[in-house]
Amino acid sequence: MCNEAARRISLDLLRDDWSQLKVPLVFPEGLPNLAPLDSIRITDPTFILRANSEGEGVEQGPPQSTTLRGVEGVTRRWSWPAPGGKPVYNFRSEGRAFTNGDTAGRCLIPVDAFFEFTDPPPDLLGTAPKRARKDKWRFTHADDAWFCIAGWWRTEPALGEGRAGQAFTMLTCEPGPDIAPYHRRQIVLPPRQQWAGWLDGSLPASEVCRPTPAGTLTVERAG
Repeated sequence: MCNEAARRISLDLLRDDWSQLKVPLVFPEGLPNLAPLDSIRITDPTFILRANSEGEGVEQGPPQSTTLRGVEGVTRRWSWPAPGGKPVYNFRSEGRAFTNGDTAGRCLIPVDAFFEFTDPPPDLLGTAPKRARKDKWRFTHADDAWFCIAGWWRTEPALGEGRAGQAFTMLTCEPGPDIAPYHRRQIVLPPRQQWAGWLDGSLPASEVCRPTPAGTLTVERAG
């Protein structure tokens, strides 16, 4: 499953693209530092988008719906610890509704690439190389400079109080044709027209958490 991503887009590009959705984007904790990150790994803090149902900081435009007055961009940790201590960085979406609340809710993770790893091919005798490094593959969007991964944030007391205790995970589903040759699962990649509906809860999870259509992604060997 996905355990590494990249985000090299500028804040200006993100804001300009988001403005096309006609949903106000605010930063209640101040403008984030979106310095280019070639590698975002488990437990790293990174930028996410989530519903701003109270309208905090929204100064322009009417409400877009009764539940989504705006979207807020905040920085949160990727993964929370499971009872056994392992990080919950990917989460199966099947059979779950993912409703928004005060201590948990839907989110989007903006990226411009994510990575998957595969075992190296066997040698001529059909034997897998011992201790060989896995092959790393970079996935990018075929048509857009950046895209979003559907996620779920929650407050986790084990991480601390307040904002420090909030973390997110990336949701997964069955793989689409672009990813199936590399992994048996894929992270959920909603198209732009679903972003607002995912965040405000108006779109059922079953409509969003689906395999990505063929041709959505391009893949190349990374390193």
